[in-house]
Amino acid sequence: MDLAANLERLQQRINAACERAGRNPESVVLQAVSKGQPSEMVRAAAELGLTLFGENKVQEAKIKIGQCPGNLHWHMIGHLQSNKCRDAVQLFGMIQSVDSLSLAEEIDKWADKRAKTMPILLEVNVAGESSKFGYPPAKLLAELERINALRRIEVHGLMTVAPWSAESEKVRPVFRQLRELKEQCEQILGAPLPHLSMGMSGDFEVAVEEGSTLIRVGTALFGPRNRAKRESSEPTDI
Repeated sequence: MDLAANLERLQQRINAACERAGRNPESVVLQAVSKGQPSEMVRAAAELGLTLFGENKVQEAKIKIGQCPGNLHWHMIGHLQSNKCRDAVQLFGMIQSVDSLSLAEEIDKWADKRAKTMPILLEVNVAGESSKFGYPPAKLLAELERINALRRIEVHGLMTVAPWSAESEKVRPVFRQLRELKEQCEQILGAPLPHLSMGMSGDFEVAVEEGSTLIRVGTALFGPRNRAKRESSEPTDI
C-alpha cells in the first residue's frame, strides 16, 4: 500500500470535483479516518501533510492520540454514548456526531467542567435509515435553538452518512438535502454555519460537488482494513 500515491490520487479527485462545481479546492478539508489504523500509520499520514483525523470510538482514540504527534487535530465522528462525553470533550477538538438534545446537554456539562467551548456538528439521518444514527430533519429544526443556547456548545454545521450505493450519483439528493437543511438552520440562527461534513471514500466527489467542506476518507487513503475490522466497523469510517 502506497500511502503517498493514495493521497495524491485523492487530492487530484478533490481538485477535479471542485473544478466541476466552480469551487476553490482550499474550501474542502480532507479528514483522514484513522479508526482501526495503528498510530504508526497516522504518523506516516502526518508526515505527508495531513493534520485532521477522525476516530469512531473514544477508547481507541484515548490510546492512539497520545502515541501521535501533538500538532494533529482529532474529531469524534462515530456514535457517542452519553457516558463517554467526559473523555470525548477532553480528547477531541470537535464532535461531529451529536444527534440529540440530551447528548448536546451532556457535552455542554462536561465542557463547562473543563471551562472549554466545544465545537460540534449535528448529525442528520437524511435518508431515514433505521440502521443509522442521526437527527430526523424536522426534529433537528425543532431543537436547534435549544442546542445553540447551550453555553459551552458551538454549532459549526451539519454531518451525515449517506446510504451506501455502488453508484455514488444515487446519493446526490441526500447531500443536496443536507445543504438545504443547513441553509434552513442558518435562517433560524441568523448566522452562517461553516461546515457540511459529508462524503466518504465511495461518494466524496458528489459530496464536494454539493457543497461538502469536510470529507471523511479512510479506505481510499489507507486501503481496506482486514475482514475482522470491517465486520465490526461503524458506517462512518469508510
